[in-house]
Amino acid sequence: MKRFLLHLVFWLCYFAQFAYMSVLWDRSTFPDWPWAMVLERSLIASVLFMIPQMLFPYYMIYAGIENILKKKRTLTINIIEIIFVLFICVVIDRLLSAKIALPYIYHAPKYITPIFDIKRIFMSLMYLGFAFGTMYAVKSVRDQLSAKEREKNLIKEKLETELKFLKNQTNPHFLLNTLNNIYALARKKSDRTAEVVMRLSELLRFMLYESNTKLIKLAAEIKILEDYLELETIRYNQRLAVSFEKNIDDDKNSITPFLLIPFLENAFKHGISETRFESFINIVISVYDHVLHFEIENSKDINEHEKNTANIGLINVKRQLELTYSDYKLNVYENTSSFKVNLRVNLNSYVEI
Repeated sequence: MKRFLLHLVFWLCYFAQFAYMSVLWDRSTFPDWPWAMVLERSLIASVLFMIPQMLFPYYMIYAGIENILKKKRTLTINIIEIIFVLFICVVIDRLLSAKIALPYIYHAPKYITPIFDIKRIFMSLMYLGFAFGTMYAVKSVRDQLSAKEREKNLIKEKLETELKFLKNQTNPHFLLNTLNNIYALARKKSDRTAEVVMRLSELLRFMLYESNTKLIKLAAEIKILEDYLELETIRYNQRLAVSFEKNIDDDKNSITPFLLIPFLENAFKHGISETRFESFINIVISVYDHVLHFEIENSKDINEHEKNTANIGLINVKRQLELTYSDYKLNVYENTSSFKVNLRVNLNSYVEI
C-alpha cells in the first residue's frame, strides 16, 4: 500500500507540472479561447498523453534496465527491445495526438500532422525521456535512502546484540558460589539462609528482566550492588572489610542496567578471591546535577595472567559505556597491593541505539 501511494504521489506531481506546461502551450496556440476552456481541454489532453509517458518509464525501470543489469539476455537483444518499446510508445503518443486529441478534444484538425513527422517524433521522444529520467532519478534517490536506512538498522541490531552480550557477562561462577554458600548455611540451619535466598532471587530477577530494559532507576542498580556485595561477602566472613558510601542528590536519576556491577564483580573475581590475607573493598557512589561519580578500590594479589583477564573485563565495560553514553570518563589505577577504578558519567548523555 505504501509503495502504491508513493507512485501515486509521484505521478500526481508529474501530471501537475505536465498539465501546467500544456495550459501555457495551449493558451499561446489558442489565444481566443476563454481560460476555462483552455484549462478543461488541456487537462483532458494531459490525462491522455500520460499513457505513453507512464508506460515507457515503467518498462525501462522494471524490465529494460533490470534485464541489462541481470544479463538475462545479450546486450544487443536488450538494446533492440528497448528501441522497439520506445518506438511503440512514440507511435502511441503520435496516434493519441493525431487521432484523438487534436480532432476531438481541441477540435483543431488543421494542426494534425503525419504520424511520423520528424518534429513531432522528436517532441514525443523528449516527453518520454523526461518522464523516464524524472522517475528514474526519484527511484534512485529513494533506493539510496532505503539502503542507508537498512544499513542503519543493521548497525543498530548489531550494536544492540553486542550491548546485550556485554550486559550478560556476569560471571556464572558467582551463581555456583552463592548456591554453595546457601547449601552450607542450610546445613548449619543458619538464620541467614532465607535472607540469602531472597537476595539471590532479587539478583536473578534483575538479570532476567530488568537488564533487558534500556534504563532503570539508579536506586535499583545500587540495590543490586548491595545484594551482590552481601552474597559475595558471605564466604569471606571477617577476612573482608567493606565500605559502601552513597551521596545522591536525586534518586530519580536513571542509568543503563548492569553498568556498575561488572566493576564489583571484577573486584571479587580478580582481587579479593586471589588475596590470601585480609582484604578490603571501598565503594563510593555520588550523584550531583545528574553526573555520576563511581569509585571502587579493592585489595589484590594477582599474577600476570589474572591481570590480563581483569583488563579484558574492563575493556568490555568500556565498550558498554561507549555504546550508551556520550559523556563519560573511566580511569584505572593499580599498584602492587590495590586496584582502583574511577568512573564519571553524565547520566543526561545517554544515547539510545
